[in-house]
Parts: sequence; structure tokens; C-alpha cells
Amino acid sequence: MIGSSQMGSMPVPERCICNPGDKVAMHYVVEKTLGEGSFGIVYKVKDASGKVWAMKLLRLWDVPSTIREPLISRFEMEYKTSCIQSRNLVHSVDSGFFKGNPYIVMEFCDGGDLAQYVGKQGVSLVSVARDVLQGLHDLHINGKVHRDLKPENVLFKSDGTAVLTDFGISGDRNKRMTERNIFGKPTQIFGTYAYMPPEQVNRARGNSTVLPTTDMYSFGVMMYQLITGELPFGALEGQNDLIHYQKRGKAGSWDRAKLLAAPKGSEWEQLIARCLVPDYKDRIQSAKDAMRLLPNQDVRSSNPISGSNAECQSSYRSNPMMASNATPTPGDYVLKVMQGKEFGRVYDLKAIIESTGRKMLTMGRDLNSSICIVDFDESHVSRRHCTVECLQGEYWQIRDGQWNGEAMVWQESTNGTYINSENIGQNGKLLSNGDIITIGDVKLKFELK
Repeated sequence: MIGSSQMGSMPVPERCICNPGDKVAMHYVVEKTLGEGSFGIVYKVKDASGKVWAMKLLRLWDVPSTIREPLISRFEMEYKTSCIQSRNLVHSVDSGFFKGNPYIVMEFCDGGDLAQYVGKQGVSLVSVARDVLQGLHDLHINGKVHRDLKPENVLFKSDGTAVLTDFGISGDRNKRMTERNIFGKPTQIFGTYAYMPPEQVNRARGNSTVLPTTDMYSFGVMMYQLITGELPFGALEGQNDLIHYQKRGKAGSWDRAKLLAAPKGSEWEQLIARCLVPDYKDRIQSAKDAMRLLPNQDVRSSNPISGSNAECQSSYRSNPMMASNATPTPGDYVLKVMQGKEFGRVYDLKAIIESTGRKMLTMGRDLNSSICIVDFDESHVSRRHCTVECLQGEYWQIRDGQWNGEAMVWQESTNGTYINSENIGQNGKLLSNGDIITIGDVKLKFELK
């Protein structure tokens, strides 16, 4: 251990966006930013000996004081989970506070995540599956369930070993399936919809317990996707797709023919079928049981990973928020709902401009908005939350709040508008391809069509 956990107190957080060369907590020098999530940012850092690490910094200055304590508690739980000794879990070595913001220092995995690995050079599926299952086993025997297993949360070390990461929503085994989230809502759903078992998606089953079978279902979805290049219950391109996807998952109606048509797919049929059973009581019960059903012969996958809606999750991979080198026009951009009640919905900005005759589009819960934002809890979304404006026929700018014609003032939103976790204010910010816009609990991705 480089240091010990220091998360027992709550200093007043200061704003601290780190740049290459900055020193953090006297021990670590920032090399570059690896990625950002809703509340955190991950840096590649070096310690005094020159060893490279990944550092996750919680952007506590960006959140209301009322939710800082529960955020720190969940962050501390993530740290403790990542301290479990396992060859197949990303291991944390240090934690503390930097300018009042908690951080975790963990292993740096330079092989990228599973989706990237597959897309570039293929991967040994049996080897990956064995590593993933061993990591799940080590979590489960230590009383933890991952709850967000997907290709983006499987990283590779330089020696090719697959390890699990992102324990931010891991749960204690045999505890309630749903818990109050940081905003106090008791029906919060944790995880990524494409990989959730029926019991995890269903809010009515909030009293269900967190069990290893939750991860086994996600494992089955992931392996099916790696073998076929598609999700087992259909594509996820819009809200209607999500509804049908969940219905097929609840019925256990997955596309078996597509799996059997894939190379060596028949060798994986029994294991995947046991994982995708809708009723957790009849599903394969443990990672060790799954290991016994692994195929004997290996197969390499080169299928691209798509359709998982994993972009808004918080694994530390290469920064997905990089602007394209293309020279796009306004017609090339859409806003895709990545989190919220209308998950999967796509707003075509060009179509909205043509239908409204306006280049300044209003966003908020007001039904008269150019883009009406719907969330599970509308109190987090203002009536006049923000605007998106096309500038010079080429660039898009977003600003918090809207013009209030009655009061003749620019009226900012109650909860703020965030771009890649940064509160932009009414002065606004130019949007780049891949930017994540957060409005209340809703996340939208600004991206090329």
C-alpha cells in the first residue's frame, strides 16, 4: 500500500481541475485525463518512483452540499470493494482528499477495455470469460455484487489479463436490490439497461435482494454480444426499443439462432442460456458453476461492440469526449438520451430547426420547449432549463437557463446545466462531438449521426 484511506472527514471542497504536470496530494503528478463521469474525473498519474497509476477524483465542488456526504459514502464503498485482493479485479492502493475532494488511486490498465480490445485485435473469449468469472467469484465470496458488468467495465493489463473495474454501484450481497440514491429517491435503478436482469429493472421489486445471479445474467448478455456483435434481445436505438428489449428479457426470448450461426456459437449456447433465464431462482447460481460450462476450445472474436448505451457510465478508458476531425454541419448532429425516463430517444437537431424555424432551441420540462425533457423526478428539471443554439450555421452552443420575456431577464435553471460534469452557467459553452449534457438526472450525448 502506498498510503491508507483517509475518508473519515469532510473538508470544504475547492474547484481543482488538474492539468498535466500538476501535483496531487504531494505524491502524484498528473500526466493526462483518461475520462470523465457524472461526478468524477480520472487521471493518469505517476508517483515519486515513476510508477504509473489511475487516479479517480470525485468532483465534490460540482454537487450540492446536501448530497456530498452520501456521495463520499458511496465513493468509500467503491474504494473498499477495490481493495479486495484478486488477480482479476482492478486494485486500489491509496485514497484521501485533495483540496476537499476525495480521490482513489488504482492500478493503471494500459490494454484498454474489452470493447476496444475486441475492435482492434480480437480476444480469446474463453480466456476473457474465465478471467471475468474469477473476478466475479472473488467479489461474491467477499460479499459484493458488481451490478454493472459490461464490456466497458472489463479492462486489460499489459499481459492480457482481464480485470473488472468500476465498483461505484456495487452492492452488498443479500441487501435490497434498490436503495435510495444520492438525491433521496427510493426507486433508483442502478446499472446499464442492456445488461440488467428483469429483477434489477423492475422498481416494484425494490425489496428483492442483491445476489450473484444478477452478475451472471449480465455475464450472459456480454458473452452473447462478444460472440455475435449484437445484444441478445434486440437493438437499442430508442425508447420503444428499450420497452421491447425489456419485455423480451422478461420472457426469456433471446435470439438463439443468431448465436448458433456465429463461429463456435453452439459451444456457448448452454452457458449463455443458463445465464439468461428470467427468474433468478432458476438461473445459473454462481461464477464457479459457470466456469464448469465454459467451452474447451477457444474462439477469437473480432465483432465490434455496439448498441449497449454504455457511453454514460464511469469506467476509466480513453476519453470518449474527443471532438471529431470532421467539419460537420448542423444537420450532422443529434442529442441522444443516455440516462432518464426517455432512455434511447434521439433528437434530430436539424429536423427540429426545420420544424420550428428557430436556430435557438429551448430545453426544459415546459411542454412548449423545442426539446421537452422528461425525467422520473421533474423537480430536477426546470421549466426553462437551457438553450442550444446554432452559430454561423456550423457550431452549436449550449447555455444554462432561458430568456424570460415576461420578466425581461435571462433566467438560469434551478439545478444547473453540466457539460462533462462542468457547470456551464449562462455564458455557455461550444459543444464538441461526444459531449455529455446533464440536465437534472437526465444525460444526453451530443454526437454525429
